[in-house]
Amino acid sequence: MKKAQQPIYRVIFLNQGSVYEMYVKQIYQSELYGFIEVEEFVFGERSQVVVDPSEEKLKAEFDGVLRSFIPVGAIIRIDEVKQEGVAKVVNSGGKVTPFPINISPPPKR
Repeated sequence: MKKAQQPIYRVIFLNQGSVYEMYVKQIYQSELYGFIEVEEFVFGERSQVVVDPSEEKLKAEFDGVLRSFIPVGAIIRIDEVKQEGVAKVVNSGGKVTPFPINISPPPKR
């Protein structure tokens, strides 16, 4: 019998005016109100001959990061995928704006 493969998730989110596309193995709602927690980042193999500078930038940025907390309002999309792809940063050029969201409950009267 085949061992069940651990799912891989593609997380697309806004970060400082850029759109990040990352691959992770663990994702869940954080105990910190209004945040999604992602763990176990997946990057391409280093043995590849062609090096993607965008992915290398992300590897360097997330080097040593065990867990990342992403605000719910910054999440664009989360997909479960069959295999990881290339992590990348897309400079939106101001074309992507986060949707204004107020996640705090209204004040009681």
